[in-house]
Amino acid sequence: MSLVAVVKGERGVEPVFRAMESIPFEKALEPYETVLVKPNLITSHTFETGITTDPVVLEAVLMKVMGLDKKALVVETEGGITSPDEAIIETGMMDVIDRLGSEYINMGKLDDKVELEVENPRAIEKFKVARIAVESAIITLPSMKTLHHTTITMGLKNMFGMLTTRSKYSIHKLGTNNFIYDICKTLPPTLSVIDGFYGKSGRGPWSGTPVKMDTIIASVDPVAADATAARCIGIDPYTIDHVRWLHEAGMGEIDDIEVVGDGIDASYQKWDLDSE
Repeated sequence: MSLVAVVKGERGVEPVFRAMESIPFEKALEPYETVLVKPNLITSHTFETGITTDPVVLEAVLMKVMGLDKKALVVETEGGITSPDEAIIETGMMDVIDRLGSEYINMGKLDDKVELEVENPRAIEKFKVARIAVESAIITLPSMKTLHHTTITMGLKNMFGMLTTRSKYSIHKLGTNNFIYDICKTLPPTLSVIDGFYGKSGRGPWSGTPVKMDTIIASVDPVAADATAARCIGIDPYTIDHVRWLHEAGMGEIDDIEVVGDGIDASYQKWDLDSE
């Protein structure tokens, strides 16, 4: 059984702390000296749009990681609408990183990369990542959003940003659900913390309607985290191909989940998936 924390609370570090403290995040991170924290930096839109990760959530996660005497690195690669080197500043995340004494790395600019082979791939047989990605714990730190061709774009979809290739748009023609499955099966995140202070409903990824959810979802099972987040916005996780496929591959749970914290009902809002 997988444990998923669903915490309701106004924007601030405390709901994030409470969510993380409700799951075995310390045990999950214990084997690693370095922890990569991967926010969503697809654009330079700020947190209240629901498109990018809230810097307050990043701050809380970094504080928890650094409190374990781990080296915490905030990571991203090229591939969004805005260069992550610009977005990290314009979203306010760089201010948090500097203040806490963490570090930001654009992994696409690192020379030391490795190629990972995908077993029984659906779309991509191999992909390149920075070597630190396979040597470190990974915390996927997305905002809560929907997307017309994958239904949701949360912790699992956020792992697409671990690829160091610049030409990410060309991969989309292979089927987004397919490559999310290939990436997450091969390089699963260690921990998922979903920023639902503000979400974005609609066809996405930057169009749609901001939704004030006041919710944080966290789990060491990223499949269960996304499945639970989907239920919080009225979506059956079995209808989300990449979530269902990863569950069927034994990468995480959809039903065998214990929800702790405030529960799904406290945060539930039925989203409009078709808004522009």
